[in-house]
Amino acid sequence: QVQLVESGGGLVQAGESLRLSCEASGRTLSIYKVGWFRQAPGKERQFVATINWSGSTTNYADSVKGRFTISKDYSKNTVYLQMNSLNPEDTADYYCAASRTWAMTSANQYNYWGQGTQVTVSS
Repeated sequence: QVQLVESGGGLVQAGESLRLSCEASGRTLSIYKVGWFRQAPGKERQFVATINWSGSTTNYADSVKGRFTISKDYSKNTVYLQMNSLNPEDTADYYCAASRTWAMTSANQYNYWGQGTQVTVSS
């Protein structure tokens, strides 16, 4: 099993930045890819970004490309999501997810999920 714990959410104003963290524990050697998803009230869960556990490949949703950066700290088994130039449309609960095999933008492709961290961007 893999456990994921997110942190770093909060309330910010439009234009500001936040960095989310996702710490993985347990059988981390079984992880192939880690992704960030978000879910706004009344909306479906939406893909944000993903990174190979090796850190070699990243992918982003068009809506965050150029503003968000996903990265990994090997020594801490932690994946980060640096979010810059936030706007109210980024308001959502953000979830970290891990897959055992190849995965990309579909939530169904991920096997493990964290509890989420809330991000609120005021205008």
